Amino acid sequence: MASHVVGYPRIGPKRELKFVLESFWDAKTTALELQATAADLWSYIWNQMAAAGTKFIPSNTFSYYDQVLDTTAMLGAVPPRYGWNGGEIGFDVYFSMARGNASAPAMEMTKCHYIVPELGPDVKFSYASHKAVAEYKEAKALGVDTIPVLIGPVSYLLLSKLAKGVDKSFSLLSLLGKIIPIYKEVIDELKSAGATWIQFDEPTLVLDLKSHQLQAFTHAYSELESSLSGFNVLVETYFADVPAETYKTLTSLKGVTAFGFDLVRGTRTLDLIKSGFPSDKYLFAGVVDGRNIWANDLASSLDTLQALESIVGKGKVVVSTSCSLLHTAVDLMNETKLDKELKSWLAFAAQKIVEVNALAKALVGEKDEVFFASNVVAHASRKSSPRVTNEAVQKAAAGLRGSNHRRATNVRARLDAQHNKLNLPILPTTTCGSYPQTTELRRVRREYKAKKISENDYVNAIKEEISKVVKLQEELDLDVLVHGEPERNDMVEYFGEQLSGFAFTVNGWVQSYGSRCVKPPIIYGDVSRPKAMTVFWSSMAQNMTERPMKGMLTGPVTILNWSFVRNDQPRHETSYQIALAIKDEVEDLERAGINILQIDEAALREGLPLRKCEQSFYLEWAVHSFRITNCGVKDTTQIHTHMCYSNVNDIIHSIIDMDADVITIENSRSDEKLLSVFQEGVKYGAGIGPGVYDIHSPRIPSTEEVADRIRKMLAVLEREIVWVNPDCGLKTRKYSEVQPALTNMVAAAKLIRTELASAK
Repeated sequence: MASHVVGYPRIGPKRELKFVLESFWDAKTTALELQATAADLWSYIWNQMAAAGTKFIPSNTFSYYDQVLDTTAMLGAVPPRYGWNGGEIGFDVYFSMARGNASAPAMEMTKCHYIVPELGPDVKFSYASHKAVAEYKEAKALGVDTIPVLIGPVSYLLLSKLAKGVDKSFSLLSLLGKIIPIYKEVIDELKSAGATWIQFDEPTLVLDLKSHQLQAFTHAYSELESSLSGFNVLVETYFADVPAETYKTLTSLKGVTAFGFDLVRGTRTLDLIKSGFPSDKYLFAGVVDGRNIWANDLASSLDTLQALESIVGKGKVVVSTSCSLLHTAVDLMNETKLDKELKSWLAFAAQKIVEVNALAKALVGEKDEVFFASNVVAHASRKSSPRVTNEAVQKAAAGLRGSNHRRATNVRARLDAQHNKLNLPILPTTTCGSYPQTTELRRVRREYKAKKISENDYVNAIKEEISKVVKLQEELDLDVLVHGEPERNDMVEYFGEQLSGFAFTVNGWVQSYGSRCVKPPIIYGDVSRPKAMTVFWSSMAQNMTERPMKGMLTGPVTILNWSFVRNDQPRHETSYQIALAIKDEVEDLERAGINILQIDEAALREGLPLRKCEQSFYLEWAVHSFRITNCGVKDTTQIHTHMCYSNVNDIIHSIIDMDADVITIENSRSDEKLLSVFQEGVKYGAGIGPGVYDIHSPRIPSTEEVADRIRKMLAVLEREIVWVNPDCGLKTRKYSEVQPALTNMVAAAKLIRTELASAK
């Protein structure tokens, strides 16, 4: 029996990592206490997998922030601004790279929520973090022999970006010769420690690679071959199909023992395997979904595995997860409020380990008939349950065909109408939605949910918080206000709780990045909106001020991409259902007198398929879903949207096609990468607010720093369309950071207005 897990959630069953990280950042917990909590978590994970019978248990998949940042630390690729002088990288430098510090901004964070390495010809690489070896030794001391996991050298370089000031012609892959020696040092240490297997995660192998990029894989593993002698080497891919040409290159790599494939999202890879697989290699078959929470169809997976075994050879198939279980909730056993029927349809990370091992046993003739029979019953229950299908919703979604749902008037004419109605100044200032979620605010929501306080007390408490946020914004002299979202736990969960077809967990947390955790809703059935969701609070907030108040909504594609989505119908059909529900809310807000509506699509870019051949269809229905939500509003109603930490340059034409009146978008942390698309000639006629400072860092920008960012915007954008705003919502920040940062932002906008007036 051979079973394998690509990776496992590291936050802990009770979000232990989140709480100890935030305590450490607040200087309430020591480094030793942080390390002790981490050690408890990874030993818990290893022992759990060992107890289930897993043969190939990964180590070095735990991270204090993310695994790409861990690799940057391993390679000593620290940007000069952090003042690192060599030696073993400590928490101070590590977290400064992730979060910034008082004097240096953080490194860029991309849509996949990893910290992007900044590389160039002058980087002095050195073996600066021994974490991979230390974790392997720690597991071994506990009696668990693990397979250490490293991000492969080529993927690391392909996931990187050029450091500021490096000529664009410089090839990051030219740095292979500098990092391979460090990989060799790590491999030698692991070999000395007794490791017999090593796993290289090479996720970029599923991308549309150019010939020189494919050659880099061949070169890298040829260079590593002598060091890997005596090792069993697994190269792991995930998240999509492996292209045919890449498959040939991959399966020809020197020194490699086994190849891991995602056979859930990469179903076409099955055809490649069937057309030929090296007879002396092992296949790690990722048949258990690592990105969703639905119970595996065990009978179907077993059929697939048996078919693969007939091709690859007896004993050469290892049952695995499609990717790391990092993307799923930790343990279904922690859910006490899900009903029995729905619970029977689900499998979280702990249950997926059981599924992997049950399939591995069945493959060698040790099938657990009772377990398989209960799985059949659960799947039949889900298929026939009346709670899944709503005929009215299905009919309404079907009625969308044949229309592109575009507003009748072009955006320039709408902006003129909105300007006459709103009378905003040039460079209007605003924020992206949420304000700090204080301990007291969370307590109020928690007690209301537990029915410990009355609805009247809850409404009064939230009203008081909204009033405080409105007053603060007026004092700061912001032009367009928000109500701060004090009634909302999460931008997706809040809406899902009020929509049909959604279910919610108590402890189904998933790590987003660092200490940030989300609790994705479960979309199990057809989606509709029984009643208005935000009108009460938005109307209350608008009545507190004469200034425009934005109504805040989460868009359909973001709700979809940040939920666990049903897998019994195409994702675009579910997206259209959500879009119709949000459309109802948009029109109710407009009737209530809310003249500016922000429909956030923070995750639109995040859902973009990795393979280019699949991207156009996704963008077509994702953009269409957004337009459905607001196609019926008046010209004078201004529609905003917001995207954060997304490289949108390659989808800018789809963003234009969304036909929003104003888009606010991350810009500061990525060195104004967004602005380059306009420098290259893309014409954008709608309003745009490229973020002027990074809210994911505690660092407070100066007035001049913000003003300089605005000047850079005005160099490539018409002044009439530019808005001034932070990169994202302020939910995770403290008021002691928010108030001075916004003060400087507003001051910068006023400074630039004065400069523009003087220049006339």
